[in-house]
Amino acid sequence: MSPQYDAAIDAPVTLERREGPYGEVVLRRRPAPPGTPAGRAGGDIYEIIANGCFLMDTSDGRSERLLIDAALAALPPERPAPALLIGGLGVGFSLARAAAEPRWGRISVVEREAAVIDWHRAGPLAALSADALADPRTEVLHTDLVAYLSDAPHTYDALCLDIDNGPDWTVTDGNGGLYSPAGLAACRARLSPGGVLAVWSAQPSPAFDAALQNAGFTGVRTEEIAVARGVPDVVHLAVRGA
Repeated sequence: MSPQYDAAIDAPVTLERREGPYGEVVLRRRPAPPGTPAGRAGGDIYEIIANGCFLMDTSDGRSERLLIDAALAALPPERPAPALLIGGLGVGFSLARAAAEPRWGRISVVEREAAVIDWHRAGPLAALSADALADPRTEVLHTDLVAYLSDAPHTYDALCLDIDNGPDWTVTDGNGGLYSPAGLAACRARLSPGGVLAVWSAQPSPAFDAALQNAGFTGVRTEEIAVARGVPDVVHLAVRGA
């Protein structure tokens, strides 16, 4: 007989709850469901919750890895050591994927929540990101992404952004500016000619595709990852012209 799920035993456990400048951030742990690869290995799943809104967990990671892979694939193969900006450290899947690829040059990660950075540097999420954080190409910037894009000292060959559940479902109201005409103009200005903008979303957004085109990006398209239930996760891709 297969093991049964017990809601009382398998309910998430709060490991830390911290108040920050943007509200409450929570790290939770729950057992992996029986029958899953993590469950068979006796592993746990970690979740990040912001202001009561589920952001992400360590149960899968395919779409977060696609965010990095699709951006690299969209760059000219002859471009040497492209510089990458990852918006949002999250549970570390995107950073780990980037650091595992020797083709990337400088890897900058912008994360506004000190708690998330701490959970990676000296907490349970270090198991996912320790090697990537130790990579000499990696730098972690504790700052707000929307503000950083307006006055960053560098340009990048790829911007891989995952700070919300998508353009139509932001964690805080201030993040909405990232997907506005002004925010997309800032993204475009932060990219080198031919650079790639990749934006993660929990659902497709035709309106955002149109906004990217209106902002002067070319090659606008989406790549999808099927999920167990509901609509697929999506990576929106767009290129800054030369």
